[in-house]
Amino acid sequence: MTQAKEDVPILRSAYALRDQYDAWLCDVWGVIHNGRDVHGEAVEACAEFRKSGGTVVFITNAPRPAPPIMQHLDGLGVDRASYDVVITSGDVTRRLIKAWSGRPIFHLGPERDLPIFTGLGVHFADEATAEVIVNTGLFDDTTETPDDYRELFARFLERSLPMICANPDIMVERGADLCYCAGALAELYREMGGSVDYAGKPHPPIYEVCRDKIAEVRGCDVPRSRILAIGDSLKTDMIGAAGAGLDALFVPSGIHVEGGRALDQGLIDELFNGHPFRPVAAIAGLTW
Repeated sequence: MTQAKEDVPILRSAYALRDQYDAWLCDVWGVIHNGRDVHGEAVEACAEFRKSGGTVVFITNAPRPAPPIMQHLDGLGVDRASYDVVITSGDVTRRLIKAWSGRPIFHLGPERDLPIFTGLGVHFADEATAEVIVNTGLFDDTTETPDDYRELFARFLERSLPMICANPDIMVERGADLCYCAGALAELYREMGGSVDYAGKPHPPIYEVCRDKIAEVRGCDVPRSRILAIGDSLKTDMIGAAGAGLDALFVPSGIHVEGGRALDQGLIDELFNGHPFRPVAAIAGLTW
């Protein structure tokens, strides 16, 4: 990453970086779509990068396996020519869940996330008999906040239950709205004294899986210096890239920029103040 005191170039197009990288790790929710609408220019940029010889991995903290995410992208109109592979936090989290196969698990999250458990021999249990919590999100992220879970968490902590967090994101955009994610619940659980295991961004396991997939697609190992992480979240995408030793392209979204504020050096300075890294560049929206 570039040094903290350097100005960050603000690009009009990712084309300026085309020769510096062999692969992109591109965030999905925030860069490719906002939960409701597709960012068409971002999809086109990924497709053009692939046409130029690059490899595109869609990396997402979605708490479900890749196939349902790909189907969701299909439904939104995201061309499969824009990416080589999808790696989800759900896929990586399944490795953690396997260690609890056959033991009582409390699923904290909506029914739409149940595919994360498919084929793992999971025994679902109520809060009184569970031995581990698998947190995929709020039961109803349209009406609830993490504070609604304090009493439940207090009861879990009386028995020192560990938590597996399938989505480290704190909040995401859904259209014009901001919704809490599993990461917000995990953060509260840790603050209350609980133990939490993570697999998604910004934690190392998902980046190692991505590097393995890039090597598989390209038929050779790709140095970290030739991989660009693209994302909108400081806490997951930017910190994750720094921890993995990757350059990053910052694409700010509503989780950091309110009221339509323009991307400028002042905004970048505010967001990255106090961090020992900066992105190699920033762009208002991923374009080619």
